[in-house]
Amino acid sequence: MLNVSEQLAVIRQNVVDLLPEEDLVRKLEKSVNTSTPLRVKLGLDPSRPDIHIGHAVVLSKLRQFQDLGHTVVLIIGDFTAMIGDPTGKSKTRPALTLEESRENGKTYVDQASRVLDMAKTDVVYNSQWLDAMSFKDVITLTSKYTVAQILERDDFTKRYRGGEPISVHEFLYPLSQAYDSVAVRSDIELGGTDQKFNLLVGREIMRAYGLDPQCILTMPILEGTDGVEKMSKSLGNYIGLTDSPKDMFGKTMSIPDALIAKYLRYGCFASDEEVSAMEKGLADGSLHPRNAKVDVAKRIAARYHGQAAGDEAFAEFERVFVKKDIPDEIADHVIDSDAPLDLVSILVAAGLSTSKGEARRLITQGGVSLDGERMTDPTFVIDLDRPCILRAGKLRFIRLIRQ
Repeated sequence: MLNVSEQLAVIRQNVVDLLPEEDLVRKLEKSVNTSTPLRVKLGLDPSRPDIHIGHAVVLSKLRQFQDLGHTVVLIIGDFTAMIGDPTGKSKTRPALTLEESRENGKTYVDQASRVLDMAKTDVVYNSQWLDAMSFKDVITLTSKYTVAQILERDDFTKRYRGGEPISVHEFLYPLSQAYDSVAVRSDIELGGTDQKFNLLVGREIMRAYGLDPQCILTMPILEGTDGVEKMSKSLGNYIGLTDSPKDMFGKTMSIPDALIAKYLRYGCFASDEEVSAMEKGLADGSLHPRNAKVDVAKRIAARYHGQAAGDEAFAEFERVFVKKDIPDEIADHVIDSDAPLDLVSILVAAGLSTSKGEARRLITQGGVSLDGERMTDPTFVIDLDRPCILRAGKLRFIRLIRQ
């Protein structure tokens, strides 16, 4: 292990909150002196089946802890996903069943392994202890926190004052997440800045159960490719860890110029020196934004698929957009129907959009073309009398063929 000061220098990189730092120093000193790894916790609720590079901001910090010699405890929140994290929500979220949350969680470990060293990762499901709790156990847990403390959370306060309903089960979410820390004996818990309240509850609940409270560490929230909203699959502004190198590259090239350095820092976990050099070049005009974006896009594709894949994604992008070529290989999508089909339905059926809502947004934003002609009307109907090329986003092409 590195000494404490060397470890702190790595741990502080890109961090927003590190609380309380004096407790972390104490834990690190004990870890170094006893050669005992710290247990570093992250909980992921599988409310949807995919992880994107916004999640990977925290996963990358976890990987740094592993490289420092510590153990990561990855909690798949199959039980807490049934409650639904109310953080930032203005209304009660629809509840998932345990079967639905477990189904969504099946891919999480595989996706997380693209960032984490799974040999140094303990993977657990919080249904193991939360589903086993008796009503007496729940009463004991809830007795250790007050309603006044829960209402200190900003989103609950706003909803309460605004007359928006808050279900009692939503109050149980931060307590359930906190009990996860008790169950796994967490030394440190990580999360996005929007999770700060929940992480602090974990400290209090651990103390109430007679345990040494965890330290908390928060990471920034990465905006999506639209540059406005938090990265989210439901908003269609995400770069998924399972996206192809071509899609990763193309989506990154679509981000606003103002986000280039931020994606370098948090999407690529580049060094402070690299980020500073890029910011300086963009500011003084010595670095063109497009070239900076290409650098970031290649890094992101290479980070999850290897350097060769990153280089190939760049070559494909150049061929399609700089030389205005069509890719050499385009998958066929066969339509087994004689009836005209609306553009939105074809995008979903062909796998170019994950939902009709995302397809409509892509069309209205000018991201869809048919045989080179931009489509802007979501109600457009294709009368497929011959094969044609449908393009969605930057680098996704499908050849439509009627059987």
